[in-house]
Amino acid sequence: MTRPLLVIGNRNYSSWSLRPWLLLRQAGVDFDELRLPLDTPEFAARIAVHSPSGRVPVLRDGDLRVWDSLAICEYANERWLGGRGWPADPAARAVARSAAAEMHSGFTALRTQLPMDSRRRPDAYRWDAAAQADIGRVQALWRELRAAHGGDDDFLCGRFGIVDAMYAPVAIRFAGYGVPLDGVAQAYADALLALPAMREWRAAAEAEAEVIDAVQALCTA
Repeated sequence: MTRPLLVIGNRNYSSWSLRPWLLLRQAGVDFDELRLPLDTPEFAARIAVHSPSGRVPVLRDGDLRVWDSLAICEYANERWLGGRGWPADPAARAVARSAAAEMHSGFTALRTQLPMDSRRRPDAYRWDAAAQADIGRVQALWRELRAAHGGDDDFLCGRFGIVDAMYAPVAIRFAGYGVPLDGVAQAYADALLALPAMREWRAAAEAEAEVIDAVQALCTA
């Protein structure tokens, strides 16, 4: 049987690629991957073969193509995870889906001013009040879910799942930009960064040679 193929962008920059990749890797799903460096002639020449949206990530499973990070996670949950990607409790599952959807569609200032850059280290760069409001909302959300549904595990609703995969790039952003966090948020971010699959992703990001100038210019503003 042909293994599924996950098409991703640069590990250093592609937060959307990280989300389904992390879920699949942590769950032990056997898949192939194809990395297409963003903002390159190679990406422009090859992406249309795989992705109807012209973006990454996209999952190919036989003749099926699933694009969009959250859609891929949902498909993986049904196809390989046996529903374990979401909490079993209906209330926890509902808030986990709400939190994942908020990440999927919100936090524009945070995304814009603290772009994904896994190789980044904290310096004097700072963000404005709008981004700080997003940072505050993320921390409040993490506190609420941990208190209500985290239990004795390290993640938002107990064991690692889709909602955690959706927030994994935020943990990288917070570490790279030196964002001060409260104790609960810091412990959760540390748990995400300690995942074996997350360590694997970040080590590969460190080895990448590509640089996206627009991201680097902003990060040193």
